[in-house]
Amino acid sequence: MTMPSKKWTGALLAGAVAALSLTGCTTSASPEGSSSGGASGPAGSTVAFLMPDTGSTRYELHDRPGFESKLKELCPDCKPLYNNADSSVDKQQQQFNSAIAQGAKVIVLDPVDSAAAVSLVNSAQSQGVKVIAYDRPIPDAKVDFYVSFDNEGIGKAIGDSLVKKVKEGSVPSGGGLLLVNGSPTDAAAGLIKKGVHEAVDSSGVSVLAEYDTIDWKPENAQKWVAGQISRFGADKIAGVVAANDGTGGGTIAAFKSAGGSVPPVSGNDATVAGLQLIIAGDQYNTISKPSEIVGGAAAQAAVDLLSGKAPETTGDVFGSPTKLFTPTLVTQDNLKSEIVDKGITPASELCTSEYAAACAKLSIQ
Repeated sequence: MTMPSKKWTGALLAGAVAALSLTGCTTSASPEGSSSGGASGPAGSTVAFLMPDTGSTRYELHDRPGFESKLKELCPDCKPLYNNADSSVDKQQQQFNSAIAQGAKVIVLDPVDSAAAVSLVNSAQSQGVKVIAYDRPIPDAKVDFYVSFDNEGIGKAIGDSLVKKVKEGSVPSGGGLLLVNGSPTDAAAGLIKKGVHEAVDSSGVSVLAEYDTIDWKPENAQKWVAGQISRFGADKIAGVVAANDGTGGGTIAAFKSAGGSVPPVSGNDATVAGLQLIIAGDQYNTISKPSEIVGGAAAQAAVDLLSGKAPETTGDVFGSPTKLFTPTLVTQDNLKSEIVDKGITPASELCTSEYAAACAKLSIQ
């Protein structure tokens, strides 16, 4: 299995889908560059789009619309088949088998459990069905294509940013960081974790403890962080590298429940809730990765595979042909320009009554 090495610099944060520097790989293009010539798939082909959970609103609000819109553009007669597994491995297996039974020729799969998905990939490919791993890789299976934002780079970016912020202050004697990782069954979470450690391990700031958040649930993160506050004391925790906005939100809730101040906390996904926490000054950073981009790229890859073409790649991950996009780090400093001004999330959604005053201070309106 091969893994791309990631080098994130300040220049990398300039664009939402700027080229990614990968050792041994070519660079990814802008979202417009994800098209490989507008191939048309066979009329009437069914393409399944199977997502892992409803814990995040992104799948319904962004990934699915991006995928279905691009599929309709490229292959008007193709039939999209959407299902969400609600974090259930068994339910996803049923949905996967049902998609094959309904004649799907390509299945775009964001696995609930990356290890459990291996048997699904093998079963599909033995029946001539192509599999595109989406967002979360499937390390122990060679899928026909993998498309995602650069998860290892995401971990490095949020870790570097958080460490820099912590070092601007003073780390208390005997103090350090907490690392709140994603789900242990999600291979993408493993890549984010790897990137975080790349940033933190050489930073000179100690790691007090870390936790893999079961099912990415914010309440699990909150409970664990609350335990660490009791264990170390809030004043010893200089910052928290949380793997997404949900675990970041759970972390912030734990500190607020403890009655102390909230240290710098990272996030990822640029959810409305996460962005509002940044606006309020409770969360330090997040990652903007418009899911419509990877949804559209998955549709392009599906149509290419249906047409017998090799999708455009940036290299390979875990031995599978891959296309990675580079997202953008967001803090208060660039939230308006990267999120509001680019139309990713309108001010009307962010600046509700609770956050109106904070929005005004950042000139978000």
